[in-house]
Amino acid sequence: MKLSPLASFFLLLLTLQQNTVAQQKKIPANKAAVIASVNAHEQALIKLSDEIWAYAEIAFKETQSSKVLADYAEAQGFRVERGVAGIPTAFTATYGSGAPIIGIMGEFDALPGLSQKAQPTKEALVAGAAGHGCGHNMFGPGSLGAAIAIKELMAAGKLKGTIRFYGTPAEEDGSGKVYMARAGLFNDLDVCLDWHPDYENKANMQSSQAVTDWTVEFTGKSSHAAADPWNGKSALDGAELFTTGVNFLREHIRPSARIHYVYKDGGNVPNVIPDKASVWIWMRDSKRSGVAVLEERVRAIAEGAAMMAGVEYTIKLNSGLYEILNNEAGAQVLHRNMELLGPIIYSPEEIAFAKEIQEAYGLPAKGMNGNIKPLETTKADPDGGSTDVGDISWIVPEITLLAVTAPYESPWHSWVVVACGGMSIGHKGLLFASKSLGMTMVDLFENEALRNEIKTEFLKRKGDEVWKPMLPDGPAPIDN
Repeated sequence: MKLSPLASFFLLLLTLQQNTVAQQKKIPANKAAVIASVNAHEQALIKLSDEIWAYAEIAFKETQSSKVLADYAEAQGFRVERGVAGIPTAFTATYGSGAPIIGIMGEFDALPGLSQKAQPTKEALVAGAAGHGCGHNMFGPGSLGAAIAIKELMAAGKLKGTIRFYGTPAEEDGSGKVYMARAGLFNDLDVCLDWHPDYENKANMQSSQAVTDWTVEFTGKSSHAAADPWNGKSALDGAELFTTGVNFLREHIRPSARIHYVYKDGGNVPNVIPDKASVWIWMRDSKRSGVAVLEERVRAIAEGAAMMAGVEYTIKLNSGLYEILNNEAGAQVLHRNMELLGPIIYSPEEIAFAKEIQEAYGLPAKGMNGNIKPLETTKADPDGGSTDVGDISWIVPEITLLAVTAPYESPWHSWVVVACGGMSIGHKGLLFASKSLGMTMVDLFENEALRNEIKTEFLKRKGDEVWKPMLPDGPAPIDN
């Protein structure tokens, strides 16, 4: 959305107001330098975000999106290594040397079928194409902006150590970070940070769900369904008996658990007994240990279904994810920096845009909420959803920021998020995240005691759990 001259002048006044507030808060010099750096790179970061928004490339296909981020990092003086972990669109960008080593992650994959123009009414930009319904077009540039600010402080001799940006593909479908973690790319970090677009600004203290992704395949024997069905062994019978068993299992699973599936293959025509059938199934729970219980039960159901149908079965592991291991000490320092930075302030045009899009979707017209939400207590059982950030959090202490890039209570993975991610509402969230994360990294580089506190909590929460990547053997499925 192009702003009118009056609105642009209004935004300039708001920026001056925020800068004055920042000065009144007496922000430490290195953190003020982070803010100044993000402001200096603002137009370039927004341009990167808009380019990735327009490319809208899905998992493992983010060729252009990855390239523009890696190219910009290289132009800023980072040592860029492309195609890491055997994934063409994965890369790292490193600056500095020695300890501490602080990492920050950036995603850039889109979701199929969510193409949308940057307007408050539903209309595809390209019919049937993908769209950034999770806001990852802002995620990568926002994190890179924070890394650049730290790099500039290092170049000026203000900070010592190593900053590493991770270009992480295929979060939506493919578990890109897990392949990168299996390759050992996070093993030397002291702390890692990330952020995610949201409709609230907060230092995240909520976990995610652990998940296992299987394909259960049944193999039988085909025959004519009318002439000699007794000679056939229906793989579809096996698949249907399997899902029936799974659905009876639902009564006996924990309230925090979730099971969902689709049939991938069930035959071609009714008059042929199918010799092949398959079910794609996901099992989730609030803990990896809970998912392991589901796996055991579902595996037994698959075996029983195959026996009843007289067919064979195989279980193919597609991927699996751990839940996020929260770190309160890290969240607290992030929260303090968010408060130091102050809330996101929106123009009248942006608020009107938000209300119009809420009404178009059928939501209450509440507009925008750019305030900083108080630090929350961790829930015993998280809300639905899984992320490969969870795996990284079991390797290194992880700090996660949520930043507003869409109207209050927006439905995620929807056209609403795509629309806002391509205009100034999304841009403001990107810049807020970049500054907040950069300021937090200043604390991490400057304060060894803080790093030790974060690590001590990490080791206590992790306990005896040994992270094991839940991946099939072989390379990432980049050609699927």
